[in-house]
Amino acid sequence: MEQKIAQLVFDEFGQQVEVALTRPDAEFGDYATNVALQLAGKVGKAPREIAEQLASKIRDTDGFADVTVAGPGFINIHLEPQQLLELVKSEPTPQYPGQVIVLEYSCPNAFKELHTGHLYQTVFGDILSRLLLVSGAKLQRTSFGGDVGLHVAKCLYGMVQNFGGEYPEKLETIDTDPFERARWISERYVEGASAYEDNPDAKATIDELNKTIYGFHDSDDHESPLAKIYWETRQWSFDYFDAFYKLIDVDSMPYYPESATAPTGLKVVKEQLALGKLKESEGAIVFEGDEDKHLHTRVFITSKGLPTYETKDIGVIWQEREDYHFDHRYLITGNDQREYMRVVFAAAETFDPSLSGTMTHLTNGTVRFADGKKMSSRLGNVARAIDVVDIVREKVAEIVEDKSIIEDVTLGAIKYVFAKYKLGGDIAFDIEETVSLQGNSGPYLQYAHARARRILEKAGGVVVSLDEVRDEDRLLVRKLGEYSETIELAAKNLEPHHICNYLFELAQEFNRYYEKNQVIGNEHEQHRLGLVATYADTLRAGLMILGIAAPDKM
Repeated sequence: MEQKIAQLVFDEFGQQVEVALTRPDAEFGDYATNVALQLAGKVGKAPREIAEQLASKIRDTDGFADVTVAGPGFINIHLEPQQLLELVKSEPTPQYPGQVIVLEYSCPNAFKELHTGHLYQTVFGDILSRLLLVSGAKLQRTSFGGDVGLHVAKCLYGMVQNFGGEYPEKLETIDTDPFERARWISERYVEGASAYEDNPDAKATIDELNKTIYGFHDSDDHESPLAKIYWETRQWSFDYFDAFYKLIDVDSMPYYPESATAPTGLKVVKEQLALGKLKESEGAIVFEGDEDKHLHTRVFITSKGLPTYETKDIGVIWQEREDYHFDHRYLITGNDQREYMRVVFAAAETFDPSLSGTMTHLTNGTVRFADGKKMSSRLGNVARAIDVVDIVREKVAEIVEDKSIIEDVTLGAIKYVFAKYKLGGDIAFDIEETVSLQGNSGPYLQYAHARARRILEKAGGVVVSLDEVRDEDRLLVRKLGEYSETIELAAKNLEPHHICNYLFELAQEFNRYYEKNQVIGNEHEQHRLGLVATYADTLRAGLMILGIAAPDKM
């Protein structure tokens, strides 16, 4: 449609323009464009005059029922019913056809439990993955996290203190449930972190442990008692990640541990030091900042010779490029990592200019409960991801009679509340609103889908496809026709909240239609059942992209 109008503009005014169509309120039309205002300065005419001239040509084009001019030169377009129906049947245009895309998200650290930030990033990353896949991308999900570093040393210190020595056999006394093992590991970390802050001797021991753990990888030590504890509990962490992903029904992804990316990063850093792109400073190797570009100086190798997070991040970029030869790489982290990753990306592009423009850092805000308190993470006061799931499940069990769908509705509530906020802002997690069957929530849309399926079930017969648009159908068909362009917009900008807004508006439009138009027993029953089926299928398709199940009964 944009191309048709652009061609008319060229034919009338000899100007090549990109025509943007928007969706006005239904009373004004199905589409609107301000192209006349864009042309005014180029053709030397008043926008209103241009709009009238262009509207006259659009009226003579097939598919347009009525065209009016409003205000200073806005063109409002009403489509023919058949054209509206064609929009309903159209498929979204792929936004990333054939592009190799790496999406890195979730990124939990071994030896720690997942908190609400990880839950959000994992859910949101899974939704973006689905959106990219339906948009034609050749997608590779990845995750990256720390299995070495000071937090691991603190954790092992806590384990040794708990066992009264380096006794790997005592690991056999720990519960085999992956979530219980993760809880036990987290408790040992809290103990080690407290000792590190309060006890100078413990601090010195933990600092030495940090170097020892790197040594387990360098020397491939799997036999010493402490190494056995390390490797066994490291695997527990990986098992816990997989169990959690299964619990929230998202796909697992290859996990790049820092122990594996550090050697690659060290190699790159030393090569770049030799090329003069990094500098030595007081025994450390640093990437010098640039005030003009608002980049601060970062250490890549400490004065003790240990790689920093920066070096490990360089390592994972190089490894993902080697493994997948990506056209573009997206990374999801919290907002607090924005400035840090700006430096890492700048360093990577300095080391290899071919990476310029191929990486995008997406950041999310903070998950907050209704009282506004940050669900955050210091020394055991962690809002655990599993706690959020459990709390929502308990609430869902109070409102859902069919116990077989409690998990579907629980996950629908969580995924929808994370998807409906634009990425970057804080997420208001009000438990009552999240599980509500009345408002803009996942359970409400699941119920809306089940309600439509119940109507179709009551009809009991074969539903014919939608093949015409009656006057009373127009508003609902108009909204159904927005599905493809909504998916295209969400994919293009990587903003799934557009899908949430659309599905909620669609459900409301259907409710208005159903209140005024009898379906079962009406002389137009078969036609209206076709409309109900199209509506239900559209809801289900949108919910699928959000990773939300669409139960037939609820």
